Amino acid sequence: MKTTMTPADILTALAVVTIWGVNFVVIKIGLQDLPPVLFTALRLLFAALPLVFFVKRPQAAWPLVLTYGIFQFALQFTLLFSGIKLGLPAGLASLVIQLQAFFTIALAVLMLGERPKAVQLVGALVALGGMGLVAAHLDSQATLIGFVLVVLAGLCWALANITTKKMGQVNALSLVVWGSLLAAPPLLLASWLMEGRAAWQLAAHNFGLKSLLTVLFQAYPNTILGFGIWSMLMRRYAAATIAPFSLLVPVAGMTSAALILGEQLQWWKVGAGLLVLGGLALNQFGARLWARLATAR
Repeated sequence: MKTTMTPADILTALAVVTIWGVNFVVIKIGLQDLPPVLFTALRLLFAALPLVFFVKRPQAAWPLVLTYGIFQFALQFTLLFSGIKLGLPAGLASLVIQLQAFFTIALAVLMLGERPKAVQLVGALVALGGMGLVAAHLDSQATLIGFVLVVLAGLCWALANITTKKMGQVNALSLVVWGSLLAAPPLLLASWLMEGRAAWQLAAHNFGLKSLLTVLFQAYPNTILGFGIWSMLMRRYAAATIAPFSLLVPVAGMTSAALILGEQLQWWKVGAGLLVLGGLALNQFGARLWARLATAR
């Protein structure tokens, strides 16, 4: 399993996490008119249709594909959307869910036998320090329930990452499209049972261009493009190499939330972003820098 990424793959990963960061603002806007479970179901329905008629089924065991769809899409996004709906600000949600990087590394050690390098663990600790800085400054808007739900969303994402690696070689677009298709029907049923007919009627009444654009952004740039590329990179490189890239999501998330939603970008958020960037730099380049220093001695 490769641990050193090519420059092209690094740029691709950076583009994906930027889209995912801005997406938290899109979620916040979409939740103004749509209940969280129905919003998630619509996102997945659009991601699956009409592509499912043109994309072959993934060449992987159906239980793994179903597990991927449930954890990556149904559970992760329902928990994330619900956490934001319950009061966790978009910028902070983009940070909290990145606990998935640490969950992924830990699960890869326990379930796949991967062994991250010492410098990668140091990088993870530095980035975790950035998350701790934000956690220490949570205000009253960040409800405890919302915070817990987003942490659980991060765990679901990590479990989906491990499921992806267990599949081996499988077409990334096929996996995302069919995973979305499998996750959408149970979510529609869950929305009807949990959110109720009145919520659906209100959502239909309020559904306009803004709601349509948020659903389309969720379905195509964010889900099809983003998770398709992410799944490909997770299969190509060790989990400890890819997972920490997601720590850049809160940099884009907090910045876009400040610019678009007016969320305050305090000094500690800037400090947390710098720690996250420092941790990622250690994860990606620390081993090579250490090797060069050792050679130069």
